[in-house]
Parts: sequence; structure tokens; C-alpha cells
Amino acid sequence: MTLHLLKSKLHRARITDANVDYQGSLSIDRDLMDAVGMLPYERILCTNAANAARFETYAIPAPRGSRQIVLNGAAAHLGKPGDPLTIMSFAEVDSCEAEGWQPRVAVLSERSETIRVLREITSQVNA
Repeated sequence: MTLHLLKSKLHRARITDANVDYQGSLSIDRDLMDAVGMLPYERILCTNAANAARFETYAIPAPRGSRQIVLNGAAAHLGKPGDPLTIMSFAEVDSCEAEGWQPRVAVLSERSETIRVLREITSQVNA
């Protein structure tokens, strides 16, 4: 059996901009993506703690060190600069690996700087 488990999470990333004219996706500082093992064009689920919006899109890398978290396309209507997002990606994991599975989670400051990485991924991803 294959299970869908949390692979990576950026907790409380702050939206820095919104661009409705872009084709779609969420721009994320590449350093933040790397901190949790999130890949360019990976499918992500986002939740906005300010307005309870929940949406699915894909991650695109923003410049390293920019701390950019930019809502693009239709998602630009689901938040505004300063809103805290939780950004999650998932992996398909064989049930025999699920018991020891640990997602990589980064808690961020109000400036979207990494405060700490809570867990490291300890199993291989079968995505």
C-alpha cells in the first residue's frame, strides 16, 4: 500500500507580494525551499492563517536570500503581504516506510527567515 505523507513544510512564511497577472504558482525563496527539501515545480498545498484560504499550486524558486513568498495568478486573490502561510508538500511512501517517516519542517520568523528545522527526512521518497 502507498500512503500520502507530509514531506516538507514551511511554517508561517510571510507573503511578500501578490501578482495576479502571472500565470500561476507560488514563488518561494530558493534557500527556504532547500531548507525543507522542496523542489522547483513540486505540487504544494498552502493555508493562509489570516483568512483561512486553502489552495493548491506548485512551487517556483525565487532568488536565494530574497525571502520572497509571492502569490501568483489566481492565488494572488487569496492573501496579501504580511499574511502567514503554511506551505506543504507531500510524498508517496510505501506503508512499510511510513512508521519511521519524518517530514522536514522549518519554522520561520516574521521576515521569513528560518528559525529552526524541526525534523529531517529519514526515509527515501518514492514520489
